[in-house]
Amino acid sequence: MPADAITLIVGDEELLVERAIGEVVASARSADPETEVIDLLPGGLEPGRLAELTSPSLFGGAKVLVLRSAQDLGKDLSAEVLKYVRTPAPEVALVAVHHGGAKGKALVDGLGKAGARKVSCPKISKAGERIDFVRAEFRRHGGKISVDGARTLVEAVGNDLRELAGAASQLISDTGGKVDDAAIARYYRGRAEVSGFTVADKAVEGQLAEALEQLRWALATGVAPVLIVSALAQGVRGLAKVGGAPRGAQPAALARDLGMPPWKIQRVQKQLRGWSGDGVARALTAVAKADAQVKGGAADAAYALEKAVGDIVAARSMR
Repeated sequence: MPADAITLIVGDEELLVERAIGEVVASARSADPETEVIDLLPGGLEPGRLAELTSPSLFGGAKVLVLRSAQDLGKDLSAEVLKYVRTPAPEVALVAVHHGGAKGKALVDGLGKAGARKVSCPKISKAGERIDFVRAEFRRHGGKISVDGARTLVEAVGNDLRELAGAASQLISDTGGKVDDAAIARYYRGRAEVSGFTVADKAVEGQLAEALEQLRWALATGVAPVLIVSALAQGVRGLAKVGGAPRGAQPAALARDLGMPPWKIQRVQKQLRGWSGDGVARALTAVAKADAQVKGGAADAAYALEKAVGDIVAARSMR
């Protein structure tokens, strides 16, 4: 059986499904540019139609048959499909798209036993999955983006995969492939500016230059100093809370005890590397001082915030 003679696509993530179909079509047309693509739905697939479409033609020519919503095929039509795949036509590529789940599972199992190439396209619904998708998009186009950068892009663009894919492609095209938070903020200013939490994350991770760059951009795009200092306080308090938790505790258990989502706890655990108890205490003092200053105790709130960021980064290296 040719590599793409039978392809089974399982899942209902529309963008991924269409891409998988597109890859089969592209492969077929690379061998024969005149390949015909025929979309089929269970409601319009009467008995005998599949045999008719896959029988040799007087005029020849390759075909890609895309059988959508295969889970809705009845027993008789499913049997017809399974009979066909035992001896597929040499110039026909059959793509069966199944939404997943128990309905029509016998067809999925039968296609698998017949040697169909399986492509999984599960729904991407979790924040972490969307971040992974964005990073994969950058790699797909020869670019690179950090986890934090991908998270920022998702926050800026939203959850729609088509929009995220388009944004990734545009950013790679315009920046040369390596995209940071500042580049994302420049391109999506007005939709999601750099937040105080971006500044806080860079600071507690000891990235002074990046933290100051993000701080200046946040201030330039109108983020209030009081929100930035609040984010710095939350970032340092997170270090204190997670750092003071029992060693070996699982993120899910800590989430209940500390009132933080598991993903946030995992992130803070990574950020804690390089911190000592004295360093966290020093950082808390720096944040408290900055809080008082931006609320009226200092003539220049921006300078107070820059000083706080510098003090937090310095505290991280204390032993």
